[in-house]
Amino acid sequence: MDFELSPDQVALQDAARDLLDDRAGHDQVRAHLSSGRPYDESLWRALADQGWLAIALAESDGGVGLSWVEAAVLLEQIGRHTAPVPFLPSLLALTALAGAEEPQSEWVSDLASGERMGCVAWSAHPDVLRAVAAAAGPGPSWTVSGRIGPVEGAAVADVAVVVTGDEVFSLEIDAAHRPPAEPAMDGTRVLSWLVLDEVPATRLGGAALAAEVLDRGAVGASAEILGGSDRVLEMAVQYAKDRIQFDQPIGSFQAIKHRCADMLVDVEGMRSSTWYAAWAISAGDPDASAAASTAKVWSSDAAKRVMASGLQVHGGIGFTWEHDLHLYMKRSQFDRLSYGDAVYHRERLAGLLRSRLVSGSGIF
Repeated sequence: MDFELSPDQVALQDAARDLLDDRAGHDQVRAHLSSGRPYDESLWRALADQGWLAIALAESDGGVGLSWVEAAVLLEQIGRHTAPVPFLPSLLALTALAGAEEPQSEWVSDLASGERMGCVAWSAHPDVLRAVAAAAGPGPSWTVSGRIGPVEGAAVADVAVVVTGDEVFSLEIDAAHRPPAEPAMDGTRVLSWLVLDEVPATRLGGAALAAEVLDRGAVGASAEILGGSDRVLEMAVQYAKDRIQFDQPIGSFQAIKHRCADMLVDVEGMRSSTWYAAWAISAGDPDASAAASTAKVWSSDAAKRVMASGLQVHGGIGFTWEHDLHLYMKRSQFDRLSYGDAVYHRERLAGLLRSRLVSGSGIF
């Protein structure tokens, strides 16, 4: 069986890398960090014009009609370039609204075109957000309350997809109630606390949709982690070749060789688990949730090792603001916690496997 990307997917990967090399390179990201803006508007428009937001949306809904594998390819490049746009949350909100029991066609169209933006509020603790059935009448029939954060993209979003336990809701965020951006270590992201007090909401679906949102979020975050970790590996290897100590490159020392080799093993493990999980989601495989949790566990744990090794290989220069290594370290720290950390997904994976054993279907 061939687990490599198809020629079309490789072409998409190359095109995405070229676009982000041009629009989210070192100079552009540094300029954004100095600007104080919540996100890079010109980059966002370029991605929308290329159809990135509609990549996994069916053609019948006005999308490109590709799969979550292609979405993961794009997200890997977003992570590789530390692109300062809230791409994943808007992509997740779009797919949730399109997959609702009653699809929200107006929101789907606007999110797919990039005219409006979305965010996703999800917590590992089901009691953080509460949904209550509202009185009968016109308009939304539910209200949502709670406080959750940090939520990526909430400060610029027009719609929020909110997961409360085993139910999924959408609610509109108008300018008057949009939360402010909070100071964050990762300046390439816009993060906010979303505070809801009986906000009118529309129910999108139940447990099946909630699981889909979580699976896609976990795989999307894993893809971003993969892209950033792969770039840190490249940076470490190049520095090990260039840095001379005792009249020879430090890459010739056994300790450095072993660190770089371990980083490669971790990155390739991320790649295999993430791409498989993306395929499982796209194919509707019954093991998609288990694959998504496996990818998130591996990527979260491995990223911590890769970032630490990258820092050690770079030595003192890696601690400086002027070096890009800190951008990847900060992004990976947030990604590791997004849509469930490694501990949460280990417990989820154990629960999924246990239920299969109880049902008599076995683990494999």
